[in-house]
Amino acid sequence: MTDSTARPVPEAFRDSANVSATSYDEMYRRSLEDSDSFWAEQANRLLHWFTSWESVQSGSLAGGDARWFEGAKLNAAYNCLDRHLENNADSTALIWEPEDESAENRRFTYRELHDAVCRSASALRGIGVKRGDRVCLYLPMIPEAVISMLACARMGAIHSVVFSGCSPDALRERIDDFQASVVITADQAIRFGRKVPLKARVDIACENLESVKRVVVVRRGGDDVDWKDGRDLWFDDLLRGAPSDSPAAEMGAEDPLFILYTSGATSKPKGVLHTTGGYLVYAALTHEVILDHHAGDVHWCTAELGWITGHTYSVYGPLANGGTVVLFEGSFDAKKPARTWEIVDKYQVNSLYTTPTLIRTLMAQGDSHLETTRRNSLRVLGTVGEPINAEAWNWYHSKVGKDDCPVVDTWWQTETGGIVLSPVPAAESIKPGASAKPFFGIEAGLVDDSGELLEGEATGHLVLSRSWPGQMRSLYGNHDRFVESYLSANPGHYTTGDAAHRDADGHYRITGHVDDRITIAGVTLDTSDVENAITSDAGIAEAAVVAYTRDDGKDGIYAWVTPRIDTVTDNALADALKNRVQESLGETAVPDVIQWAPALPRTRSGKILRRILKQIANGAVDDLGDTTTLADANVVDALVELRQKGS
Repeated sequence: MTDSTARPVPEAFRDSANVSATSYDEMYRRSLEDSDSFWAEQANRLLHWFTSWESVQSGSLAGGDARWFEGAKLNAAYNCLDRHLENNADSTALIWEPEDESAENRRFTYRELHDAVCRSASALRGIGVKRGDRVCLYLPMIPEAVISMLACARMGAIHSVVFSGCSPDALRERIDDFQASVVITADQAIRFGRKVPLKARVDIACENLESVKRVVVVRRGGDDVDWKDGRDLWFDDLLRGAPSDSPAAEMGAEDPLFILYTSGATSKPKGVLHTTGGYLVYAALTHEVILDHHAGDVHWCTAELGWITGHTYSVYGPLANGGTVVLFEGSFDAKKPARTWEIVDKYQVNSLYTTPTLIRTLMAQGDSHLETTRRNSLRVLGTVGEPINAEAWNWYHSKVGKDDCPVVDTWWQTETGGIVLSPVPAAESIKPGASAKPFFGIEAGLVDDSGELLEGEATGHLVLSRSWPGQMRSLYGNHDRFVESYLSANPGHYTTGDAAHRDADGHYRITGHVDDRITIAGVTLDTSDVENAITSDAGIAEAAVVAYTRDDGKDGIYAWVTPRIDTVTDNALADALKNRVQESLGETAVPDVIQWAPALPRTRSGKILRRILKQIANGAVDDLGDTTTLADANVVDALVELRQKGS
């Protein structure tokens, strides 16, 4: 089995960390026992406020009416740009790396990014966008996406970034739900070297939508696009005459900053609403403490801007802290695994925040792609999006980080706004695969199936029991659904939907989504436990386990398994993997099927779409639902073919 012994954090890191392990514990205690004072101190230290608050917090989590820093005035773009100009105007704020390695990158100092954002805000005002209007951003990973987000924040419009892989139908559903008056898009995106016609998708999505008055188009590829006179405008034409004098709107702390839609795989997408003050405080603090940001640091979060991770840790958190952000346009291609580490070296990245899925994908390609790079700039490695198995954690720590970088395996959600559970980066040691401690202000707990709180070491449903500044405030246009979805199942608590184990030290380990738990012969299993047993084999990169119905009508376990590039897949290996599961979890947990898979279907944010794997395993492939968020839809076709062949 893979060694999951706690790994020591280098003493040099602990000595230089922003917050020591001892300080972390003391700050956590203060954040619960003297909450108002603690958060007021952090808010004043981290951000510029035009006007101070009347109360630090009011309302309650349970009541669905929590409010933070009410009465205060600030502006998110001002905090990300203007306040850095006096001392750091010529420091690099944003580095853009295009997918095409031969193409020129783009760099923005804080002065240059400030100018671009101000002119963009002026341009939006010039076409009639007003404070409180909703603006949809359907853009690839290009600087104009960051510029547009901050321009909306500067003038007080509410932005909603939609992942550029979404289909026209999915895009239309979101635009119609929040009644966007303007859509900002590009003529096309570049993905895996192919051109993706974004403007054409927007035209389909916006047909007969009365709310959309303008479509602003960034020139990315240069191909001809259909044009609707009176509605469509080129982004660069708007900027050409736009003044750079664009005062930042003084926004209330509880004024909406953005709406971000969660997946609509099983129901109508939910428009998660985040407000300005509390979200920005939480984004800046989590970035500073968990990713251990220091002045001059270069930070790379690999998430798409269409996901909350991209919002919080590619834009608002690091820019509020005056850091340098790397933005990569390209898709992570297993055919060129070294590209990731080349970017790290090229820009001397200090903190890398990525997904376990990407780590496993790169690990599956062997270690040779690491040998051409140094990666000496790295100081902190982070993971996000799903639990990481010990084998991938150890590879990330020892091979990528050379045993010199703490790995912070973080857990959080779109709804939480920022990291909720994480190891302390300056701890004496960190155990592979454990999200560990609650962050400041987070009161985590476990409940059983009947909703009763569990004490001590236990496994159950993860809940959060008090408000924190970064939490969502509502679902856009449907507060009743917000209460029903998150606050009604376990009254007095926010229900996360995830299962977790808490050890004797009070540290948490996420075991998977509650819906991912499977019951075999009356025994409930966490799919992550089975997957971890499989991936403990050094020849396996990743695995995904789903329930399926066997030919005899009984419930069974179907394991999709991706081997490392140099692994020979045969019946002997399949039997060895089953034996590992039996030794670890018992006979009931042994998969009925070990299905070799060249890759697993995952979103661009790195999450494996288990719903699709379950449907394929059960032969229900006629309607696989919405697959527009997949990083590579060809993976699904390959798995369907493998399942039908039974090999």
